[in-house]
Amino acid sequence: MARSKITVIGAGNVGATTAQRIAEAGLADVVLVDIVEGLPQGKGLDLAEAAPVVGHDAHILGTNDYADTAGSDIIVVTSGIARKPGMSRDDLMNTNAGIVKAVVAAATAVSPNAILILVTNPLDVMCHVALQASGFPRERVLGMAGVLDSARFRTFIARELNVSVEDTHAFVLGGHGDTMVPLPRYSTVAGIPITELMSPERVAALVDRTANGGAEIVGLLKTGSAFYAPAASVFEMVESIVLDRRRVLPCAVLLQGEYGQDNLFVGVPVVLGSNGLEKIIQITLTADEQAAFDKSAGAVREQVALLA
Repeated sequence: MARSKITVIGAGNVGATTAQRIAEAGLADVVLVDIVEGLPQGKGLDLAEAAPVVGHDAHILGTNDYADTAGSDIIVVTSGIARKPGMSRDDLMNTNAGIVKAVVAAATAVSPNAILILVTNPLDVMCHVALQASGFPRERVLGMAGVLDSARFRTFIARELNVSVEDTHAFVLGGHGDTMVPLPRYSTVAGIPITELMSPERVAALVDRTANGGAEIVGLLKTGSAFYAPAASVFEMVESIVLDRRRVLPCAVLLQGEYGQDNLFVGVPVVLGSNGLEKIIQITLTADEQAAFDKSAGAVREQVALLA
């Protein structure tokens, strides 16, 4: 059976680490694309030379030419400028919108049946740009944010309670940014809601830290943004699609009436399989949760309206 082919656009930290995870899991052959000459070729060769040691046979190619990406099953878009200290995700918007529009048009022209996974910030808005540039149906345009936000929330829960991260499950809805909506009553440790395991004050503190998780890392690094956890989160989505695992993961998808929102990319729990978005899972929100979700969606809608 032929291996799947996955293109990763952007050979920076997120893109290269994503390519490494996919290849080293033997999940697919990987094409790493970047506009900078030599960068994807060098990282691609470096990753290929690790294969005998790690023990996988996935083929890794670095290139500046989209012709090399033809026939990809999945296209992961990480290209764009990263946040610097003091910048909001919104500050990136118009610069990255131009980049995403160009790379998605180039990549989808030679891989018309691919599934797109967007990572570039501001995430929810970039999904709109990619949908328009590709002309793809909503099932094949996904945004990676909820998996990362949930992973951060799970990390903080596990540290707070001194338990294994494997037994923590977290639920985060809404836009990828300061208005995201972590849902404590759906966030559990071995099935027990965290609201029964810690005080409301501690829950609120963890929720706040999760919402600002990206900014916390940007502030510490000073010269870049997070990439290990984002790459791991992309990998989880890619694996569910390639192996048709039908994992239930929070992703940014185009809502068409679900959760009271129409024609807007926002993070919700979905089933991810070989067709991309297989199903949106709707949960009943309390009045407060729905209000927070609507506020988050409103913030995304405002950004989309600002697109040049």
